[in-house]
Amino acid sequence: MDILYLLIALAVCISVHEAAHAWMAYKLGDPTAKMAGRMSLNPLRHLDPLGTVMIFIAHFGWGKPVPFNYYNLKHPRRDAALIAIAGPLSNLLTAFVIAILFKYVETMPALLMGILRATFSLSIILFLFNLLPIAPLDGSKLIGLIVPKSKEQWYQRFLAQGPFYLILLIVFDRLLAGVMGFSFLGIFLQFGYEFTTTLIFLAT
Repeated sequence: MDILYLLIALAVCISVHEAAHAWMAYKLGDPTAKMAGRMSLNPLRHLDPLGTVMIFIAHFGWGKPVPFNYYNLKHPRRDAALIAIAGPLSNLLTAFVIAILFKYVETMPALLMGILRATFSLSIILFLFNLLPIAPLDGSKLIGLIVPKSKEQWYQRFLAQGPFYLILLIVFDRLLAGVMGFSFLGIFLQFGYEFTTTLIFLAT
């Protein structure tokens, strides 16, 4: 049953996350993602094979990157950052809405409770993990706000090579956890999860 909860939560969280990217891009003047059918809550349009597998292996992952055209944006660096942050913030909002349901709905079916708990947890994990400043994660676009224009070529190489370094980081972290029982990503996600959860329930 836990696998069922996780699969449903994955479909919800990834779809909301990627649709938020597409919606923000459209609002900022770029119809690329909408024309590609990505402004949708259909999970089949958003699931990335490797990112999905990582959910089950490492308990964090990502969806298929939403395409956008820099030349359609009035302020490319700023707008790219806004498009990027829309995804994690949509997951944070999802967790907040679920927290409200937990607080004010006294009883609900066990199946629904299980799905909501899994969706709440995965939403926060996706929120945190996607803030890491490594492409294709959303945090890499936020770096663009502080990179000087003179370093544009370096920044573009950084984005292009990001997926390789992300996989290298995950493999290294898994090996470190297996050999020494210590995980940088695990500590980051655990601390971030507890802190974010506390803030959410204080705010509801």
